[in-house]
Amino acid sequence: MALKKSNPTTPGRRFHIGLSNEDVTKDKPEKSLTVTKKKNGGRNNQGRLTVRHKGGGHKRRLRIMDFKRDRDNVEGKIVSIEYDPNRSSRIALVHYTDGVKKYILATKNMKVGSRIKSGPGVEILEGNTLTLSEIPLGSLVHNIEFRPGSGGKAARSAGMSATLLAKEGEQAHVRMPSGEVRLFNLKCRATMGQVGNEEHSLVSYGKAGRKRWLGVKPTVRGTVMNPCDHPHGGGEGKNKTAGRHPVSPWGVPAKGGKTRPRKKSNKSIVTSRKKKNK
Repeated sequence: MALKKSNPTTPGRRFHIGLSNEDVTKDKPEKSLTVTKKKNGGRNNQGRLTVRHKGGGHKRRLRIMDFKRDRDNVEGKIVSIEYDPNRSSRIALVHYTDGVKKYILATKNMKVGSRIKSGPGVEILEGNTLTLSEIPLGSLVHNIEFRPGSGGKAARSAGMSATLLAKEGEQAHVRMPSGEVRLFNLKCRATMGQVGNEEHSLVSYGKAGRKRWLGVKPTVRGTVMNPCDHPHGGGEGKNKTAGRHPVSPWGVPAKGGKTRPRKKSNKSIVTSRKKKNK
């Protein structure tokens, strides 16, 4: 896949860098595998704003993804590579030999006509899903389960892959995309290969309106607000945080606090992404 730079015909196109979409083979999704995506604008069931900077955006339909890959020893054929507005990676439509259709994450080298399989004893090929106990050391994997049978949850975004480093007892040491080394049960499943669309991080939106199409509303700095709207607001001229430490609009310290206190999964982290043992 290649990047596509727009001609500077307008201010918004001057800094626009997009993807060529040469790998996408089908425009419309499989209707039986889509559902309506309800919008809430960041509000809960009481109408209160619980997540800021969300709202608007283009209408979307959710693609029903198969993250479990539990159709063991049933061969599937890749019919199309499609764009999914709900994720950064491409998705692939699979037709299994028993007539079932599924959407899976498209890997880097996946093509229309490729064959995939999942389950114990399948070949070590890109796109196939096996347990970590059957995958060779040093392999690149994605869509890794945290618990056996729960479905893949780790390393799923565009260009992501994790590396299987070691196996010890019933645990596997896996280096995550962040650099963190984490323990996984050897019965957990993972898919071979790297997620495709690895150039997604190089995209430049070019204008604020394109973020609005994605449902992202602008973020206003607290220092430019009035005192009644934010603790950093007010003052004569430009004041840096109004003489206090950075806080949220509700006065909660915004920097320096622990982000994962007393998490049960801390015991699974061998090396943190900050290169300090926990």
